[in-house]
Amino acid sequence: MLSFFGRILKSNKATEEDIDPMKKFLIAGLGNIGPKYENTRHNIGFKILDELAAKHEAVFITQKLGDVAQFRFKGRTFVLLKPSTYMNLSGKAVNYWLQKEKIAVENLLVVTDDLNLPFGTLRLKTKGSDGGHNGLKDIQNQLNTTKYNRFRFGISAEFSQGQQIDYVLGEWDEEERKKMPERLEKSAELVTSFGTAGVSNTMNSFNGK
Repeated sequence: MLSFFGRILKSNKATEEDIDPMKKFLIAGLGNIGPKYENTRHNIGFKILDELAAKHEAVFITQKLGDVAQFRFKGRTFVLLKPSTYMNLSGKAVNYWLQKEKIAVENLLVVTDDLNLPFGTLRLKTKGSDGGHNGLKDIQNQLNTTKYNRFRFGISAEFSQGQQIDYVLGEWDEEERKKMPERLEKSAELVTSFGTAGVSNTMNSFNGK
C-alpha cells in the first residue's frame, strides 16, 4: 500500500519504490497549534518549516497527528511535520510519521527552540539530553533513544526568575523580528544541507553561525 505521499508521487508517474529510503528525511518542527501560539518563541520549529515549505513550494495538509508537507531537493525527499499533539506530546507524532513513511531514525531532524543559546544561534547535534525541553523529552521516550538529530534555534534567556513559561510562550520583540527573516533563511539552508551534505558537513558549516 502506498503512503499518503506515495499516492501523490504516483500521480506524477513516480511511486514510493522510486525513492531510496536513505535519501528520505523527516523534518519535525516543534510547536503548539493555534493562532494563540503562532508567533511565540516556543513555535520557532513551526516557523522554520513554514519557511522551508514556502521556499520549496510545498503545501501543508492536515493528516493524522500533524500538518505534513513534502518536497524534493537535489535527489532527496524531505517530509515536513508540524505535530498537532501540542509540544509535550511531540514524540507520538514523530514516531508515527517515521513508521508511516518508513524513515530511519538517523534521517530524522527535530527542529526546536533553545533557551541556552543567544537569539538566532543555530546548532545541530546528533544526540544529547532533552535539556529540560518537554518536546524533546517526549520524543526521547517515544523513540527510546537520545541518539537522534536535533537542530536547536537560540531564543536566549532574557527573562526574570520564575518567568520562563511566560517568556517562551511570549512573542518576539521588535529587534528579534527585524533579524528573523535572515535567520529563517539560514535555518532553511541548514535543513536542506542536513539532507544533502550530511550531518558532519552541516555542523561545520552552520553551527554557531
